[in-house]
This record gives sequence, structure tokens and C-alpha cells, in this order.
Amino acid sequence: MSDMPSDKPEDNSFRSDPTADSTDPDALDRAVASAAMGLAAEKGWRRVGLLEVAHAAGIPLSRFHHRYRGRADLLAAVSRVADATVLAGEGAVDPTESARDRLFDVMMRRFDALRPFRDGLRAVVRDLPADPATALAFSCAFGRSMAWMLRAAGIDPDRRGGAALVAGLGTVHARVMRVFLNDDTADLSRTMAALDNALRGAERWGATFCRWTRPRGPLGKPTGTESMSSGI
Repeated sequence: MSDMPSDKPEDNSFRSDPTADSTDPDALDRAVASAAMGLAAEKGWRRVGLLEVAHAAGIPLSRFHHRYRGRADLLAAVSRVADATVLAGEGAVDPTESARDRLFDVMMRRFDALRPFRDGLRAVVRDLPADPATALAFSCAFGRSMAWMLRAAGIDPDRRGGAALVAGLGTVHARVMRVFLNDDTADLSRTMAALDNALRGAERWGATFCRWTRPRGPLGKPTGTESMSSGI
């Protein structure tokens, strides 16, 4: 984990940096994520609109509309910023570490990357249940993010059973997010404890699920087929 980043979003707007490349998708995401979460913290997620975010981010509508066509795309920008931060720090997978330990490290780096957006995310979590269309539209982008977190941990979500792993990690993320949003410890120790507990629970569930669903041979014994939870 990095050393205690600020909970305040950086000013990533294009107005603050005239040299910024408005065609760089990562720069666009950083500017939009910062503007959207700043506005959400200030006035609530339900009152955040695309026009206001574009203006706050300093992005012309002619550029903005190609990438951000709905409010779910604002949340996707936040998710991609966190993904990019985690993946930028990717190193060689340590074969001596368990998959659960690798996932723990990856997911803590993700929560660390979300710290600058925490005030805005509190507003999102509070208001999103009243906006099911946006929540549903965001679910695809969120699933892609969880798949990349699995890959960063050396777990392949594209193999058989990968969809269950993606869904399971998404459930873990959602459960721990509520702890993270109210974690006032400097080192996110409450978040770490919640994540460790949630991953252990997911590991136990995955092992049980695989015992139920593992293909069986003619004598009713499990075959040697790789279990769905072997990556966790």
C-alpha cells in the first residue's frame, strides 16, 4: 500500500493543466472521476449531471460525449482510474503466495487508490439504490474491473468458472466498501480486517460450491477436473 494518500481528489481538470492531452483516455478518466466525485460530495450523487461534470473537468462536450454518455460512465471512470493505479504497480506473481493473499494485496491497493474519491463515493452508495438504471448500467464496467483485479492477482477469469470468480470478488468488494467508506484509521486497518474476513468467507464458499458441482465419474467419485475455486 502507498503512504496514506489524501482523501481529497487532486485537481485533474484540464483547466488546471493547459498542457494536458485531452485525447488521452486515462487523463480524461482522471479529470472526470475527480470532477464527478467532487460534485457528488458537495451536493449528492442524485444531483450530479453530465453537463456539470464536463464543465468542472474542463472537457469540451464534443470530446466528452464520445466517452461519457450516461451517469454510469462517470462511475466507470472512477473504477478505471483505480484499475489503472493497481495495474501500474503490477509485478511478477509470487508463486509462493496463495491466491487469496495475492488478491488481498491487489484489492487493498484498489481501496488505497479510491481514497481520494471517498467523500463522493459515500454519496454514491447512499443515493444509488434510488437510481437502479444507473446501477444496472454500471454493473458491466464493474464486472470488467473485478476481472482485471483477478488478472492482477494472477488468476485467469477467462477460464471455466471465471464468471463465478468475478461475481464473487464483486460481492467481496461491495461488502468491504461499506467498511472502507467509514474507516478513519490511517492505515485502513478496519478495511484490511474486513477484506481478509470476506476473502476467507469467499474461499470457503467456493470450496463448498465446487464439491457440489464437480463432475463425477461412473462410480460417483469426483473426477480430476480442476475445481472452480482452485484460483482462490
